[in-house]
Amino acid sequence: MLIITRKKGESLMIGDDIEITVSKLDDGSVKLGIQAPKDITILRKELYEAVEKENKEAMKINISLLNNIKKK
Repeated sequence: MLIITRKKGESLMIGDDIEITVSKLDDGSVKLGIQAPKDITILRKELYEAVEKENKEAMKINISLLNNIKKK
């Protein structure tokens, strides 16, 4: 993991077209501004993990349904 120190108003670049800017510092939290192309999905990690879990559960259900159909 790369650790980078930034102050309020400072940015970092990911590739050529994603810019992350520190916009606000509070006690225990940081507010970030993200500029990225519209085709790039940006999610908080906890939301990403929840979506990933739901997708895996949906795949299990679909496989079970297909197996039941196959048996008939």
